[in-house]
Amino acid sequence: MSDHKNHSVDKVTAAGLLVTLGIIYGDIGTSPLYVLKAIVGEGNKIDKDTVLGGISAIFWTLTFQTTLKYVWLTLRADNNGEGGIFSLFALVRRKIKNLTIFAMLGGAALLADGIITPPISVTSAVEGLTIVFPELGNKDEHIGKVQIHVDKKDLEKDEDGKVKIQFDAKHLEKDHIATAEEHHEKKPNYIIISIVIAIITLLFMFQRFGTSIVGKAFGPIMFVWFAMLAILGVYQISQNFAVLEAINPRYAFNLIINKPEGFWLLGAIFLCTTGGEALYSDLGHCGRKNIRITWVYVKAALILNYMGQGAWLISHDGEILSSIPFYSVMPKDFVPFGIVIATSAAVIASQALITGSFTLISEAMRLNIWPKMKLVYPTLQKGQLYVPAINTLLWLGCVAIVLLFKESEKMEAAYGLSITITMLMTTILMANYLTTRRIKMVYVYLFLVTYITIEGAFLIANMRKFMDGGIVTIMIGGVLMFIMYVWYRSTQIKNKLTEYDNMNKYVKNLKELSSDLSVSKYATNLVFMTSSPSMDKIETKIIYSIFYRQPKRADIYWFVHVDTTDEPYTMEYKVDVLAEDDVVWVTFRLGFRIEQKINLYFRKVVEELVDKKEIDITSRYASLAKQKINGDFRFVVLEKYLSNENKLPLGEQIIMATYFFLKNYTINEKSWFGLDTSSVTVEKIPLVIQPMQEVNLKRVYQ
Repeated sequence: MSDHKNHSVDKVTAAGLLVTLGIIYGDIGTSPLYVLKAIVGEGNKIDKDTVLGGISAIFWTLTFQTTLKYVWLTLRADNNGEGGIFSLFALVRRKIKNLTIFAMLGGAALLADGIITPPISVTSAVEGLTIVFPELGNKDEHIGKVQIHVDKKDLEKDEDGKVKIQFDAKHLEKDHIATAEEHHEKKPNYIIISIVIAIITLLFMFQRFGTSIVGKAFGPIMFVWFAMLAILGVYQISQNFAVLEAINPRYAFNLIINKPEGFWLLGAIFLCTTGGEALYSDLGHCGRKNIRITWVYVKAALILNYMGQGAWLISHDGEILSSIPFYSVMPKDFVPFGIVIATSAAVIASQALITGSFTLISEAMRLNIWPKMKLVYPTLQKGQLYVPAINTLLWLGCVAIVLLFKESEKMEAAYGLSITITMLMTTILMANYLTTRRIKMVYVYLFLVTYITIEGAFLIANMRKFMDGGIVTIMIGGVLMFIMYVWYRSTQIKNKLTEYDNMNKYVKNLKELSSDLSVSKYATNLVFMTSSPSMDKIETKIIYSIFYRQPKRADIYWFVHVDTTDEPYTMEYKVDVLAEDDVVWVTFRLGFRIEQKINLYFRKVVEELVDKKEIDITSRYASLAKQKINGDFRFVVLEKYLSNENKLPLGEQIIMATYFFLKNYTINEKSWFGLDTSSVTVEKIPLVIQPMQEVNLKRVYQ
């Protein structure tokens, strides 16, 4: 069902399997650190039915959500071997319109998730140090503790059978308030917080150097991690085989439907599958078959570990949960090694989210739904890139999350809400993709209804987290979505109001200007970057620049257009000679994952044209022509600014004002196209969106 035949996406190798383990399973693989703790709740009484119901729900969530939706179905929707929500959008947008809003919502939510994943993963792992070094544990502050001594004769039961305590208020100290239970408040553990911030800071500092070297170690580390999960799980299961009953879906059903407050536990259960989107996003790096084969191993290890933790929890039924279940299943002597391995896995999970965020932003930029930013390619490895501005913003966001929530238990409240939105948007885009593949509509609707119901339930349950921390990621996602919408809408407005003229009627004029010796030569080869997708049309602003603003005489006029394709790695060009040795039109067709090094690509095109004797770029100055010296090249880039002569509706005023505000913090056109700054002229032209009404100005003579 793939849109294109791509044999590399189905290639299986031992190295590929190991790389896959290291790249895509960090997020979903580290979920055992906190999921069951979130379901039971630290400080709550352990309940066997809740534990079995939670594990049952985890098992069937991983089966339906991760295995069936992502591993089996969504991985089929590859865009020339690439995956991810923007690749899926690019795959269907030409055939089905009005899907951009779903892609933007999903992308913004996924980026917001990238800010919470590193803090919760690293914090959950580092908190294990409190087991090895108890002195690092949170100190409880006891507030308003009152000790009441009651004789048996003072006890009596009310009508509901509840025990009442009778006492004389005069026996209490006047400054105390009687309470039925002690109230505890945890002090922030600043040692753990400092360690977490240090690890996250080092991780983000390292991004500028690329991950090609350490990336080779990720696979073996994650293999060891999953092996550890499985072994620890099997050992605990062997102590209490009753936990295996959790495979029966009735336990999940009873928890969600029959148990009071059980439905809201879906918010915690959902944390087991938050990494599902990463499986699809990294399809291009790993390949479909490599993902499917390794998922068998990964899912088995995850299920075994969850059941192992469940077995331990059941054996402590009725007790108060005061420790981290993940570390509690380990032998005491192994805990230090477990913390090191867990922290390594958490760092890998964070790295995967950071790299994924860079890729997501670069795709959004080339799809014109995100402001243009500087991209750095630190290594020659395919897909390796670094976005300095996003790296800084992610680091600030992660540090802020750590300082705001301080511990993993509170971060769990903020986690999961935004990624649920991404999964819902992927479901909608995937349903549209299925229609383009001519799948029977009954199956399309079955898929849509099934996953809208499942993910809708998770979203509703996660909404309960809104005021407990979920509002943070929703606000971050909302800001990102606003930026995407502004950039997309402003691009639409500019394109709609850009004026074009017939190119053919100016070819003769360009030839005459080229031969007019009375006009000083501006450049031997003059290259204009044009947004016109067709050689039959040209922007009137370019014509104005050549003939009116300052007549620009050149021996050869080049017009270069860059067309971003919906395929990820297209690298093609087409040349149309409109006037021999005078006017040439070059169209580049570049995939949305290709770096736009126009300076380099254009030089390659010219070299090929010269080799094939299709163009002569020898200088036309007589003295230089004798020496066969090539003429110079000068690029002209037109940058638009908002003219004061505009009258816009309020909504468009806000859109365009925000657009030009954002533009102040983006890279300019010449840098975006990778042009040599020494040979580039930038001309600023007014963007007149809607001319004001004529001014009734009367001339007077006295």
